[in-house]
Amino acid sequence: MSTPTSLPPRGRFITLEGVDGAGKSTHVDWLVAQLRDRGLSVVQTREPGGTPLGEKLRDLLLNDPMRLDTETLLMFAGRCEHLHTVIQPALDAGQWVVCDRFTDASYAYQGGGRQLGAARIAALEAWVQGDLQPDRTWLFDVPLAVARERLNRSRDLDRFEREGDAFFERTRAAYHARADTSGGRMRIVDSSRSIDAIREDLAADLAGLLAGWPA
Repeated sequence: MSTPTSLPPRGRFITLEGVDGAGKSTHVDWLVAQLRDRGLSVVQTREPGGTPLGEKLRDLLLNDPMRLDTETLLMFAGRCEHLHTVIQPALDAGQWVVCDRFTDASYAYQGGGRQLGAARIAALEAWVQGDLQPDRTWLFDVPLAVARERLNRSRDLDRFEREGDAFFERTRAAYHARADTSGGRMRIVDSSRSIDAIREDLAADLAGLLAGWPA
């Protein structure tokens, strides 16, 4: 009689969020390296994007003008493909997933910045991902003036990054509102500090996620 094969433990899902210029992307590669140094299998991905279809949608979303409803639906169309072909299979296989933005960004950018509100975002979230949520979300937060100054010296700006101050204030406020109702899933990171100070805090929080993880 054959012995049943035990399934691997579900992987962990970590996302990084923040307004453009908050500095979150600076820490993605570092985080992935930290996990891999501990012998973990890690999938590094991003939104919009993460799949061949998602990357095509990313180019449209960041560059082509469109109606707000169209923008929101395309975000979730790409997320549906991403979730079912990359994220969920990796988690089921016991891998850790590190994603640069996820659904919290839709609540912030489309729901808050573009003033769509949360109701339609929540309906799409329930349809596309059910009850799946990240295990930890780090929300990188800086005053608007700092974010804008960083953006202006970095690169050519996409159509989101070219939005005015009021848009980014609404987006930041929506992120904070989301964090307040996340039950501790979202941790706000003061990213106006030095990289070393930020990573010290991230490492401490990461240690909690790693505690008890199968050796």
